[in-house]
Amino acid sequence: MFKTRLTELLGVKYPIIGGAMAYLSGGRLAAAVSNAGGFGLISAVTFSREELQSEIRLCRSLTKKPFGVNIALIHRDPRKIEQDMNVVIEEGVRVIETAALSPEQFVARLKKKGVTVLHKCAAVRHAQTAERIGVDAVTLVGYDAAGHTGLDDLPLSIMIPLAVDSLKIPVIAAGGVGDGRGFVAALALGASGVQMGTRLMASKECPACDKFKNWLIQTEATDTIHIERSMNRAYRVRRNEATQKVLEMEKQGCNVFDILPYIGGEALQKVIFEGDVNAGVVACGPVAGLINDVPSVKQIIDRMVKQGQNIVKRLHDS
Repeated sequence: MFKTRLTELLGVKYPIIGGAMAYLSGGRLAAAVSNAGGFGLISAVTFSREELQSEIRLCRSLTKKPFGVNIALIHRDPRKIEQDMNVVIEEGVRVIETAALSPEQFVARLKKKGVTVLHKCAAVRHAQTAERIGVDAVTLVGYDAAGHTGLDDLPLSIMIPLAVDSLKIPVIAAGGVGDGRGFVAALALGASGVQMGTRLMASKECPACDKFKNWLIQTEATDTIHIERSMNRAYRVRRNEATQKVLEMEKQGCNVFDILPYIGGEALQKVIFEGDVNAGVVACGPVAGLINDVPSVKQIIDRMVKQGQNIVKRLHDS
């Protein structure tokens, strides 16, 4: 029922991609998504060269299904980006998802190696550029996504039709997808698939600690907020003491370096691995308001597909 251009491109059963999340999306979580019929992504951004190699090899040991690696093109050290590209090519990974800045300087090289290139961005105009430079599919991040959502503030209900009408390559919807309703809605808008992250944080295979997962379950849909707007870097996160501190600093005219102690690194690790939920900023979408348990990744995807099938059947029969 859910065979699309994306399932054909990636060679998967369901057009569902597990979003790449810093520190969390390693080989184990990616393999769980792929084994459940979706497409798992490893997030390279926080791994050293050796760690990334290890996570890719771990994923291969846990699944025979396709998976890929996400490489953020906005890292403070350009050498890290080049290092990640080299590792992925050396390890023979067949799909790379680039994110944030334009991947133009890498596309020809990746294509020469037979790599399928996905690109994640937050504006239709950036997706159009990505198509022009040769990527195979684009993921569009809507206003209700976790993490960096761009400044256009468009919901997927507008962004996806605009993208589909102007692009020839497959379009993937990211943001607000946590069950079969969001999944089918995105397909109805014209997307060839979806990408979900927040829902997978509350899964058994996610390496975050139980205290963090329980905090996520308690999150209401209204408990997320954007920070970094003053820096033209709108970033949707879970409200906590750290985000409030960052917002106060922004009002006083701080720059991105001033808030680094609260963003990523040690602060984020304290939140997700130690359960110190006020220690730092953590990306989180309002779809968290739909989360009420911590099942396996397979259960999450199976539920999503079954609910989606029932919705399609009901609409067809009505």
